[in-house]
Amino acid sequence: MKKVAKFLFHRAVFVGLSLLAQILILVVMIARFQAYFVWFYIFCILLSVSAVAYILNGSSNPGYKIAWLIPILVFPIFGGLFYLMFGRNKLSSKQIKRMTEIGQKMQAQYPVKETILKELTQENLEAGNQSRYISNYTLCPPHKNTYTEFLPTGERKLEVMLEELKKAEHYIFLEYFIIEEGQMWNSILDVLVQKVKDGVDVRLIYDDMGCLMTLPYGYHKKLQQSGIKCKVFNPFIPVLYTQMNNRDHRKICVVDGYVGITGGVNLADEYINVKEKHGHWRDAAILLKGEAVWNMTTMFLSMWDCLSSEEEDYQQYRPQIYQKKVYKGSGYVQPFNDSPLDGEAVGETVYMNIINRAKQYVYINTPYLIVDNEMVTALCNTAKQGVDVRIMTPHVADKKLVHASTRAYYDVLLKNGVQIYEYTPGFNHAKTFVADDMYGVVGTINLDYRSLYLHFECGVWMYGTESLKDIKKDFLTTLAKCEKIELKKPGRISLLRRLGKAILRAFAPLM
Repeated sequence: MKKVAKFLFHRAVFVGLSLLAQILILVVMIARFQAYFVWFYIFCILLSVSAVAYILNGSSNPGYKIAWLIPILVFPIFGGLFYLMFGRNKLSSKQIKRMTEIGQKMQAQYPVKETILKELTQENLEAGNQSRYISNYTLCPPHKNTYTEFLPTGERKLEVMLEELKKAEHYIFLEYFIIEEGQMWNSILDVLVQKVKDGVDVRLIYDDMGCLMTLPYGYHKKLQQSGIKCKVFNPFIPVLYTQMNNRDHRKICVVDGYVGITGGVNLADEYINVKEKHGHWRDAAILLKGEAVWNMTTMFLSMWDCLSSEEEDYQQYRPQIYQKKVYKGSGYVQPFNDSPLDGEAVGETVYMNIINRAKQYVYINTPYLIVDNEMVTALCNTAKQGVDVRIMTPHVADKKLVHASTRAYYDVLLKNGVQIYEYTPGFNHAKTFVADDMYGVVGTINLDYRSLYLHFECGVWMYGTESLKDIKKDFLTTLAKCEKIELKKPGRISLLRRLGKAILRAFAPLM
């Protein structure tokens, strides 16, 4: 009985019923006003024409444009209306203005790192150019004096995270897409509550859509009662006209300004394989200690400022105030953010720069492989040049339609020499790039349209760090648990299946 009651009063049930009620109201309204159907039809047609013109003149990705143009042209009565409700991928003008102001403030926190950039450029011109691009378009400079450690599992990430959280003396900043009550989150929460009692400034940001099915409504108030400062990103409103596309997909943990963790691991039990959701869950994260964590600190504070009416003095959170130790680490480390509001696809460009400049190999982990023509071309051209290009995807789907869309891209990549492996024990949620033992990225950015164009994301670009060897080793070791995908002969693929793949690729940007 308790389970039934819990289900009936779950927030998701309320949201579903609210949306259903609104759809029924619209149907009733249309039925009641049949006499005005001609005028309604003309209005919808004009709306669809306007939507088509707006899409064609917009600066969004061509694949995203095509994915919306098809349903609008096929269903002109409701296509324009549907786009008006769900097709816009921007926050409100007030939110955009606020984030722009915070971005300018964030830029002022970084002294000019031309010395490090110049040093990197002299060491490797291509690496310097990649780093300069990230600096120019994310306002996040490169750093040295940073220790990096690759965390190859969610279990290892939790172990390290708890260890570092317990050491906190001044502040803890957490920003996550998904949080769910359970063994993982509860173990972290226990530490956070204790740290609040010890006088530590503990702050948390979570995405409301990401936690729609995992946290009860108003959970942030419960945390605030425990002394944890908490903000909810873009609260979900159950109305048909809502902007759900822009989500905070970042995973950030900062402790006292000199310890930072990011990667694909959210704070829920499937990420540490306590709860089986889609077979064995494979994931990855990266631990930073040292100067580069300042980038992650300002990334968090900038988002906090956007969600708050207060103005923070970022300088009081500099690690040098609390920790005089200089951490030594090889190479260059550059944490960066990717915003959907600036019109620059930073994550995709960072990935493509690595792919295009690879000379020996590129090894990629991604849960989704739903990419645009530019990314497909980059992967294929690199493979054609004899570079060892390998991509690891899940064998077990978390979303069947999305997984089918991922597989729809296999043929064109396989034909051009790209090797694809599926992780057979379960779901591969890791997001890692490593190339030529020189370049690497660990972060939150998937190879799909939502991550590349619509979500707030983050990652860590690395050049010449020791951790790159561990990322490579982990990838190659995991291949033993994978099924290598072979290209099927055209005659063995039915016409219906080929048509299905074409349709999935056409609508992939909307998934």
